[in-house]
Amino acid sequence: MIQRYSNRSSSKTSHSVKSVSYKFAMNPENKILLTPDTPDYPAALRRCSDNGQLLTVTAQGNLDVLDSTLLGFFCSVRSPGDTILKTYDLARALRDTDATIIGGFQSPMEKECLDLLLRGTAPVVVCPARGLSRMRTPKNWKNPLAEGRMLILSFFDGNIHRPTAAIAARRNTYIAALADRILIAHAEPGGKTETLCKDALAQNKPVFVLDSPDNAHLIELGSIPIPAEEVCSAIQGKVIYREDINTPTIDEWKDLS
Repeated sequence: MIQRYSNRSSSKTSHSVKSVSYKFAMNPENKILLTPDTPDYPAALRRCSDNGQLLTVTAQGNLDVLDSTLLGFFCSVRSPGDTILKTYDLARALRDTDATIIGGFQSPMEKECLDLLLRGTAPVVVCPARGLSRMRTPKNWKNPLAEGRMLILSFFDGNIHRPTAAIAARRNTYIAALADRILIAHAEPGGKTETLCKDALAQNKPVFVLDSPDNAHLIELGSIPIPAEEVCSAIQGKVIYREDINTPTIDEWKDLS
């Protein structure tokens, strides 16, 4: 059963809908409905809208993880060998960071990264391309949920049980809007992730990509290339200047972030 935050009196609330608190939301078995008029609607969610309207979302886990820096993580379904190896290094570097990693974790490499992240201490937000009402919590998610360092966040109605390409694309757009910074392990040329990268850059959102020849097309667009081992410094605004690609200086980057 999905609970609902409510500021209405109990006499106007149905028996299947309860007024709950963030503490209640941290129970890994509970799913809650957050509407824009919910008391203490998370500030981060106000960055995300659909045709100018704030979103109604369903959440399971600790909403407080939305209060830290949100790093949106994306990787295309098909990734070359060089970026696959570097993406594993990237996940190992990120799993103990203070930043919250948010993503759909749907593509094969995104799933691999999620498994590594959940073995660390970094907060994680998973956004499935489906509703949560009939979604079973995977076994390896239960401990991070109980520890309060994980949030499952759905932007979709409970009657959506299967992800589609269109729903996944919408989901990724919402994630990009929520994120303070974006990190792309790899985006296939001409694919949806590359389009997302272009849109984020057009909105002056900081976009990082793994430093790899396979990501040259993303670097040409204006994304900031970083080695996997330097990702934690980069997401804190500490960027190493690269004359060959005209990477912004640290002062310029601070202006962007």
